[in-house]
Amino acid sequence: MAVLADKCKRELTGRILPFWNKLRDDENGGFYGFMNNDLEVDKKADKGVILTSRILWFYSSCYRTLKEDYMLDNARHAYEFLKKCVDRENGGVYWMMTFDGKPSDDMKHTYNQAFAIYALSTYYLASDDKSALDLAFELFDTVEKKCTDDIAYMEAFSRDWKLVPNDALSENGLMADKTMNTVLHLIEAYTVLLEASRDHRVEERLRFLLDITKKKIFNSEKKCLRVFFDRELNEIGDIHSYGHDIEATWLIDRACEVIGDRSLIEDWKAINLSIVRHIYDVAFEDGAMNNERENDKIDKKRVWWVQAESVVGFLNAFQQCGEEPYLEAAEDIFRWIIKKQADSRPNSEWWAEVTFEGEPMRTVNMVNPWKCPYHNGRMCIEVINRNVSE
Repeated sequence: MAVLADKCKRELTGRILPFWNKLRDDENGGFYGFMNNDLEVDKKADKGVILTSRILWFYSSCYRTLKEDYMLDNARHAYEFLKKCVDRENGGVYWMMTFDGKPSDDMKHTYNQAFAIYALSTYYLASDDKSALDLAFELFDTVEKKCTDDIAYMEAFSRDWKLVPNDALSENGLMADKTMNTVLHLIEAYTVLLEASRDHRVEERLRFLLDITKKKIFNSEKKCLRVFFDRELNEIGDIHSYGHDIEATWLIDRACEVIGDRSLIEDWKAINLSIVRHIYDVAFEDGAMNNERENDKIDKKRVWWVQAESVVGFLNAFQQCGEEPYLEAAEDIFRWIIKKQADSRPNSEWWAEVTFEGEPMRTVNMVNPWKCPYHNGRMCIEVINRNVSE
């Protein structure tokens, strides 16, 4: 593990951080929102609020791990822009901003609120800036007031919190009222908010989310997570998202650790290891992770975030059960990343998608509202911190 941690530190400091450092927008605030695959920046492109939140999380987490002052300064810079993304009249953060900080898409999405909470809570832990924690709780209160129904969480809303179609998180020709993805990232967000505050309301809702995941989202027969749902949390479609499954295992383990309930920890450890075993059997192939299964069709392209989360997920499983094949899988996937997923051109980062054989697909741009340093940066930070804590 020490060797893997050293390699991840080199990847973080030698490629990922230098790439994103150059995207800081000192004229209009935040970070530039778009770069194409020829590494050309559009300085007037819209800035996704998810991208802004993830960049805030990234630099805050880098500072907590590596303690370099410029990282905290970049986090502060992202925080100042994120504050412009808050609707002070109706509550919540918008979906998209213009390059100079005005709403360009005023949709409200529960998933987006979750990432802002995640980022603000992490920034508070890095900076001790109480205003960030206060804003995180404003968004928490908004989510709990505006986004819940009598079953779980609705997802897509207009500016004034009227339900709209959930186009943003529906895929595969389906229109989902509710998704595993939003539940997972609420778990992620509330975990860090609980770590930062120890607020009993946050713990109560985090336990609720874990309960929903266990009873409605986890398929105990197939050892995987259901993906898309109608309003009553009935599954729609037949999809298995390999990346979300492996990501969920370590995020849920972390949530249980932060809650500190031993029975909860052991219960979820067994569930998560069953998910990892299944993922290892059906999705890990030729040194990397396939993307997903829809019905009987397997998508074998290699997606940047799926590879990154798989390194952490397999490493977490190894630490939980001591089975060497999981450590070997994490190491194999990291080798794939460096050889195939990472772009070898100077001043670049990772290709978003490559073929099964490892050829860049150029189907997703290098920076866009979704492509960010959150997954690959977090992989590096997690591996570094897990080695330190041994």
